[in-house]
Amino acid sequence: MREPHEVPPVRPRTYGTVISAHDLSVKYRSATASSRRVAVNGVTFELRAGQVLGIIGESGSGKSTLAVALAGLADVRPIEEGSAQICGGSLTVLGTPMRRLTAKARRLLTLRVGYLPQDAAQRLNPGLTVAENVAEPIFLRDRRFDPKEAGQLAATLIDAVHLPLSVLGHMTYELSSGQLQRVALARSLILDPELLVADEPIRGVDIMVRHDVLNVIPELQADRGFSAVVVSSDLSVVTDVAQHIVVLHDGVIIGLGTLEELVAAPEHPYLKGLARALAAE
Repeated sequence: MREPHEVPPVRPRTYGTVISAHDLSVKYRSATASSRRVAVNGVTFELRAGQVLGIIGESGSGKSTLAVALAGLADVRPIEEGSAQICGGSLTVLGTPMRRLTAKARRLLTLRVGYLPQDAAQRLNPGLTVAENVAEPIFLRDRRFDPKEAGQLAATLIDAVHLPLSVLGHMTYELSSGQLQRVALARSLILDPELLVADEPIRGVDIMVRHDVLNVIPELQADRGFSAVVVSSDLSVVTDVAQHIVVLHDGVIIGLGTLEELVAAPEHPYLKGLARALAAE
């Protein structure tokens, strides 16, 4: 069995519990306007300050819906097709109860949470330079922010994600998939969040550079002291960065613990498959 990635000690900026989910259920509006499907059904788990939690599951297991809720983007009004809604239990993120958030409370919370969606690289604005894309969240928060200081912050993060500073003036179409994903990661961290939620952080990245892109997350997390949730359908992704793992199947948790605990005596067929995959490496 491959040894999991050793995560360096971190310097958490907050103490105690960063995420607390108790019997949490999340629905989303389906293609039929009147119908909603429960994507996450009664899950309970916690994330402590300074930890990295991995969430793994097959396509349709509810992991991306859960990521949206953890990032503070559920229950957004007006409700649109594909939007997530917390429909049961409780969820607290950075001390903020997530059910029926006011618009002001959501704005304040999302300043403290960095979100890297599955299509983060595709969401970058093709009309802006790399530096402008990375710094854009600053000006969305404060249009009067000093552009020179914003540029310096963007340059610091571009360096931190192991890209040459020469890319700052490039347009996004000039970059590779791996470079774009690192630019998107830098953008998600530009407001210095206390929590990062990364959904499929290496999706679409060339297989030759996936390891390089993924390694940036534990390095930044150790240096900046944020807590993190990394969501993936690939076990090797979460075991490379996470100390604790949640396994989702059909919206429910079928495994919770360290990698060793999950594969020690697996009972669910999906967990048995994970154990076989690890043993074969």
